[in-house]
Amino acid sequence: MTPIRQTTRRQFLRSTGALTTTAVLGFPAIVRARSPGESLNVAVIGVGGRGASNLGEMGSENIVALCDVNERNLDAAAQRHPQARKFADYRRLYDDVKNLEAVVVSCAEHTHAFAVLPALQLRKHVYCEKPLSHSVWEARLLTEEARRAKVATQMGTQIHAGTNYRRVVELIQSGAIGPVREAHVWVGRAWGRQDAEAAKRNKDIVSVTERPAGSSPIPAGLNWDLWLGPAPERPFHEVYFPGPKWYRWWDFGGGTMSDLGSHWNDLPFWALKLKAPLSIEASGPPPHRELAPASMTATYEYAARGDQPAALLKWYQGEEKPAAWREGTIPKWDSGVLFVGSKGMVLSDYSKHLLLPEEQFKGFKRPDPFIPDSIGHHKEWIQACKTGSPTTCSFDYSGPLTEANHLGNVAYRVGKKLLWDTANLTVTNAKEAAALIRREYRQGWKLA
Repeated sequence: MTPIRQTTRRQFLRSTGALTTTAVLGFPAIVRARSPGESLNVAVIGVGGRGASNLGEMGSENIVALCDVNERNLDAAAQRHPQARKFADYRRLYDDVKNLEAVVVSCAEHTHAFAVLPALQLRKHVYCEKPLSHSVWEARLLTEEARRAKVATQMGTQIHAGTNYRRVVELIQSGAIGPVREAHVWVGRAWGRQDAEAAKRNKDIVSVTERPAGSSPIPAGLNWDLWLGPAPERPFHEVYFPGPKWYRWWDFGGGTMSDLGSHWNDLPFWALKLKAPLSIEASGPPPHRELAPASMTATYEYAARGDQPAALLKWYQGEEKPAAWREGTIPKWDSGVLFVGSKGMVLSDYSKHLLLPEEQFKGFKRPDPFIPDSIGHHKEWIQACKTGSPTTCSFDYSGPLTEANHLGNVAYRVGKKLLWDTANLTVTNAKEAAALIRREYRQGWKLA
């Protein structure tokens, strides 16, 4: 077998910019360098569900403010952090909290950009749950603002910090399976528009095919108007709240594509050094005006990148699967990523991976690890806030990943192959895509 390329740790750090992060981020010009043991003044926006978990990861820091549109979540978080100021509206938080240094954003997807942008404009460090934004335009806006702010940013793609992904990236980038010209990503989750029978089969917690005609009583303590934020006004109904019910609705989320794509497309995005696709094409059931599909596919074309050839990335969700999976030529994992190279394949999920065909790779000598193990996804960000060290899912990386995931949904909803002009944030062959790239906001809400 042809020897694989060896990449040293220093070469990897140089290629990812980690050796020059201090210069790029502007530390300590923007923020004072400090000891890793010194507490950071953190505000947490969204403190229920995923937000409660993120708040728990901030336990070593000084929580100065808590914000949630749901009083029950807010009061529960305040019991653990009685010194923190409480807010229902994050806009008031930014007006009133003067000792703020960093912000953790874990509210619903359609309000991410509205909670993140003021923090960046105030030169505060930001950790934001995935997906970074609700639209392509919002993702680009936050990416560019983060560059100007020169602060530490991280998107909540926690699996990125695991050792398994790092070992897979090393295999691909060192040439273990030769040049990779196609990759397939599939997720078993089938949440979205489907009938009760399909929902039960796919273990969905919601069966919904249309917007409900009526309304439900607003739960005590929930500020429904603030929860809606920039989304079009509609009466409260239990099919939208609490999460993750809302993410099936286009007004509030991007379905499985933008949600789980943040985790699963992360691996090929990292390993193959992907950024903006040339084209995107999707298929599935007829698009619905309001609901994301339970099952769909999306195919991305990428140009050659450095020493890596042009490549296709194909996404499958729900009941859709790659041909190799359906034909049984690879293990039928519920979710996975398959890299197809000229000399073999790599199959991975979150925690394990295989070189295929296994017989061919008996006795294979793996490359020496050159991607350092993470100290922890949240810890990376906290350390970066204090010292200027790099994070691995900064908005410079996760912004383009988020854009690509959203473009899969845009292609599905438009119903044609899209030619993407990333420099101008434009689909050149479908004017109707513009309204999905950047949407109108409810009166009284704007990003500036």
